[in-house]
Amino acid sequence: MGLFVLLGCLVAAVVWAALTYNSLVRSRNRVDEAWSDVDVQLRRRHDLVPNLVDVVAAYAEHEHQVMSAVAEARDEAAVAQDGAQRERAEIDLSDALSEVRAVVERYPELAASEGFLRLQRQLAEIENEIRAARRIYNSNTESYNMRVQSLPSSLVAAAGSFRPRRYFEVAPSTAIPMRALQPA
Repeated sequence: MGLFVLLGCLVAAVVWAALTYNSLVRSRNRVDEAWSDVDVQLRRRHDLVPNLVDVVAAYAEHEHQVMSAVAEARDEAAVAQDGAQRERAEIDLSDALSEVRAVVERYPELAASEGFLRLQRQLAEIENEIRAARRIYNSNTESYNMRVQSLPSSLVAAAGSFRPRRYFEVAPSTAIPMRALQPA
């Protein structure tokens, strides 16, 4: 009888470990999928930057330094790897895009141009998508990290090489808020 109890406990422990492992895999996959969504939105923003630089440069010929900084920040963000390097590059890109705001304020005809307004609307949409994708990623990361770091699932996580993930905190670009584009 004692042997059956011991065998039953062993089977229960193995089943629990397998279920916990599978749950951790699902949770990690949700984090990876959410990161993919963030990455898609960031790449959309990267793809829009050259068009924005071209339109602004056409009106603001003397703003080469700002436009060069935006282009350089975009290039750095496009090649940055995951983690802290990617986060830093995206922050730098957001900062560079915010510099465009001052340029636009000095060139009212630029702010009124149809091409610029279209690009600004696209940028605003992408920024909203980045915020939404980042919220989902960070939410999934929080759930995953809690499972990886809390008992008893942390025992299976350690054995299965599950590691906590970083949150992704990047301020959206503040380049030319829509209210700045409204005629006075």
